[in-house]
Amino acid sequence: MSERNEGKKPLAIVQVIKVAGKAGESGKTPLPKRQSRIKLLFSVVSPADGRKLKEILEDTSAALSFTFAGTGTARSQLLDYLGIGESEKSVIVSLIPESDEDAILRVLRAKMSLYLVGKGISFTVPLTGISELTANGLWKAAGNKTAEVKRMTDGERKYDLIVAAVEAGRVDEAMEAARSAGAAGGTILRARALENDKAEQFIGITLAREQEILLVLAKRESKLAIMNALSEKVGLKTQAGGVIFSLPVDKTAGISAADEAEMREEEQHG
Repeated sequence: MSERNEGKKPLAIVQVIKVAGKAGESGKTPLPKRQSRIKLLFSVVSPADGRKLKEILEDTSAALSFTFAGTGTARSQLLDYLGIGESEKSVIVSLIPESDEDAILRVLRAKMSLYLVGKGISFTVPLTGISELTANGLWKAAGNKTAEVKRMTDGERKYDLIVAAVEAGRVDEAMEAARSAGAAGGTILRARALENDKAEQFIGITLAREQEILLVLAKRESKLAIMNALSEKVGLKTQAGGVIFSLPVDKTAGISAADEAEMREEEQHG
C-alpha cells in the first residue's frame, strides 16, 4: 500500500435503494423524485470519433470515462449492432448521472450522427453500487439534479450485452457461433486473465492467460440462443475455455433503424 493511503478509511459505497411513491387521487402512483443514480454508458465508435464523443459528454453533463481498443466484426451487409465490417473501434465506458441519461443519448444521436446506423452505438447499463466519492463528484458536476424516477423493468428491456471471454486466437469461433444463433456482429477486446487459481480450483478448469473478449449486443429474445451456441462452441468444456455471461441494457442509440425511428417518435410525443 502506498504511503498516501496508509491510515485512511476505505471509501463508502453508494447502493441503489428503491423508493416507493404514494398513490394520488387518480389512483396512479406518482413517480418519486430523488437524486439520480450513476449509470454506465457504453459507446462503440471509430477511433477518430472517440475524442469527439468525450467532448460531447463533457459539454452535456459530467462523465468519468475509460477507453479500450477494439475490433468490429459485423458483416458489411448487416446494418445493426456494433458497427460495419472488420474495423478498428474505440470502446468508451463512461460513468454518467442518470438525470442526464436521456439528454446525453439525444445529443450523441445528433452530434455523432448515431441515427445513421453503422456510425456507432451507445447504450446504458444499470449499476447497483458505486463509491460515494465518485458518485458525489458526478452529481455535483451535474448540478445535483433530482428527477422523476422511472426505472426500466426487466420486461421493458429490449437488449442484453453478452460477454464471452475466450482463449486468444479462438474469438473467430465465438463470433461464428454467435452469428449461427442470430447475432449480427460484435466487438473484440484483447485482455489478460489474472491469477484465478482459487476460482479455477472450484470450476475445475484452467483458464488461458491470454484472452480475447467478445461483446455482442443481442435482442432479448435471441439472448439465450446466442449464449447456448457460445457455450457449446467455446464454453468452459471446450478448448477455448470461454466464460460467458450477460448484462441488462437499458437505453440505446444507433442500434437499428427501426429502434431509432421509434425513439424519435417517443421524443416527439414525450
